[in-house]
Amino acid sequence: MDESRLPFLSVAELGELIRTREVSPVEAARSYLARIEALDPRLRAYVTVTGADAMRQARQAEGAILRGEYLGPMHGAPTALKDQIWMEGVPATNGSKLLLDFIPQEDAAVVSNLKRAGAVILGKLNMGEFAGGGAFNRSFEPALNPWDPERATGGSSSGSAAAVAARLCATSLGEDTGGSIRSPASFCGVVGLRPTWGRVSRHGVFPVVWSMDAAGPVSRTVEDCAITLGAIVGGDPRDPFAGNVPAPNYRRALDGDLKGLRVGVVKELTFEEFVAPEVREAVVLAAKSMGEMGASVQDVSVPLASYGNLIMMALLYVEATALYRDWAQKTLAQRGDEMPVTYLLGSLIPAQVYYKAQRLRELLRRQVLEALEQVDVLVSPTVSTVAPPVGGSVGVVTKESAADELLRPTFILTPAYALAGTPAVSLPCGFTSGPRPLPIGLQIGGRPYEEATVLKVAHLYEQGAPWSARTPPGWA
Repeated sequence: MDESRLPFLSVAELGELIRTREVSPVEAARSYLARIEALDPRLRAYVTVTGADAMRQARQAEGAILRGEYLGPMHGAPTALKDQIWMEGVPATNGSKLLLDFIPQEDAAVVSNLKRAGAVILGKLNMGEFAGGGAFNRSFEPALNPWDPERATGGSSSGSAAAVAARLCATSLGEDTGGSIRSPASFCGVVGLRPTWGRVSRHGVFPVVWSMDAAGPVSRTVEDCAITLGAIVGGDPRDPFAGNVPAPNYRRALDGDLKGLRVGVVKELTFEEFVAPEVREAVVLAAKSMGEMGASVQDVSVPLASYGNLIMMALLYVEATALYRDWAQKTLAQRGDEMPVTYLLGSLIPAQVYYKAQRLRELLRRQVLEALEQVDVLVSPTVSTVAPPVGGSVGVVTKESAADELLRPTFILTPAYALAGTPAVSLPCGFTSGPRPLPIGLQIGGRPYEEATVLKVAHLYEQGAPWSARTPPGWA
């Protein structure tokens, strides 16, 4: 097979060719590294490419497979990591120039797990500074959206989504505190999963909000997402909040059909006026197609869901400021454009506001879990619009306009599941019309530790839709 076409295969497809020895892990790694060298100067998805180490890992994988020691579908899969995730001997900047010289002396738990599965790690991916949610920072030029470089990638796992969409890695890892995997997945037209809080060890992943952070896969297809998740799950004594709940074979769980499954369309995240008409229509059609496949589809209410971002930001501002207090006080002027505001505001929020946000979080968590007693999964848009233009004029900000912007329902619709600690996936469910079509994200949430159900519903929908086969123009 022409090596230059290998990056256009899914992990599942490439894995089968590697298993049958029709393709070597060395050929796969070499094809991706050549593509990164040719295209990433334009896309800026990577901040560090570990080419020599990747080729060493690929040769090891090749040797093991030739000896009959095939480890599974991730064996030889070219993978990349958000730069929030530690890898021994490789800089981990967390998106900030303050950490340009930080070199971890150990692998994150997820990296150790990937290596045990035989993955070949190509490098570290661009991200928003300190994983604060945005994609912009002054340390590195931001990653571009492959569908339209004038549109945002979403944050903070911007490089993870951009690299997968542009076929610069077969699969990747990101981190999702309130939506940092799912929003970029939506904007870049790929699949991104936030696992149950505690399903994946966070050891060796720079924290943001301890009670919400979750590392997870960003992949091209739902099947690839299931394969990647299967490689990284597991308990870990170094992360006291990582649950030792047995994990199923996520890939095998994709089989079956939707007959008898109950799908709930979250009214507050789908039918309100802040959801763009094209986005609402695509999500409604996706839910309808699930009904045609045998699922029972109904509207459900999660009253606080559209205010999840407000609740989350109150927690994030306070906890991130406390976490990085010394840096916030001593090096505020060296930070990017977004983080100074975050840390200044976080230091000013009164205790009673933080306390109220925690109470509201618990109410929202109960509402999500009660809704999931009525149905098996919840669906909604991932984001209420497609990728917005990058930059733009901010204009005059007054106290009144800032309060109005903060208190009204936001266009980011991901925080409800982060606050509830439950799994949620984003996958494409359509594209806008016009000369430069942009992907629309469908969000599917489920009960704690039921990633298998979430992925099954997403996979069966994906199989009946044409969206995952589309490649951003100019990157083929």
